[in-house]
Amino acid sequence: MIDLHTHTTFSDGVLVPAELARRAKVAGYRAVAITDHADASNMDLVVPRLAAMAREYSVYMDIAIVPGVELTHVPAALMAQEVERARALGAQLVVAHGETIVEPVERGTNLAAIEAGVDVLAHPGLITPEEVRLAAQKGVLLEITTRAGHGYANGHVLGLARAFGARFVLNNDAHEPRDLVGAELRRRIALGCGMSEEEYRAADDHAWALVSRCLSQ
Repeated sequence: MIDLHTHTTFSDGVLVPAELARRAKVAGYRAVAITDHADASNMDLVVPRLAAMAREYSVYMDIAIVPGVELTHVPAALMAQEVERARALGAQLVVAHGETIVEPVERGTNLAAIEAGVDVLAHPGLITPEEVRLAAQKGVLLEITTRAGHGYANGHVLGLARAFGARFVLNNDAHEPRDLVGAELRRRIALGCGMSEEEYRAADDHAWALVSRCLSQ
């Protein structure tokens, strides 16, 4: 299993990065991306520290740790510059906080994130066919999430991804230990939103391909 969307005490999670990585390892994950919420106010504090920790700790913890960021409630007009800023600071993986139906995310965020070339568009809610088509063209991964609330639109996202050939991944958006769901529950959530067994395996393949690219940087 791979989780490309997690949070620590650097934002609104409850675990320091090392404990998050350890708990993910024990839960059966072979890779975890730490993607704390960020905007222009805190990126320079969070990203370099996560990058340094990931470089040192991955070797000893027997799990791939990818330093990343989740750009959260960033104005759509500024999304491209914030993606560039995050990468320059050392974020190997950039997630954008998409237009989930349970938060007041600015309309246009999904499109701006896709156009900016984020790696993963998290919980994109009622994303449009045009946006999914563009995500497929640009190689932006769409998130299917195990997180309550954000997952309400999983079926919609999956259906459009399937229709337009967009790749998708399955993430936890973990903020605390119980969010690191085990293999069986994770699979059931995926199948419950309409994934086939083949698509479930493909989601992990897509995630591992991204992790491998990050690790080669």
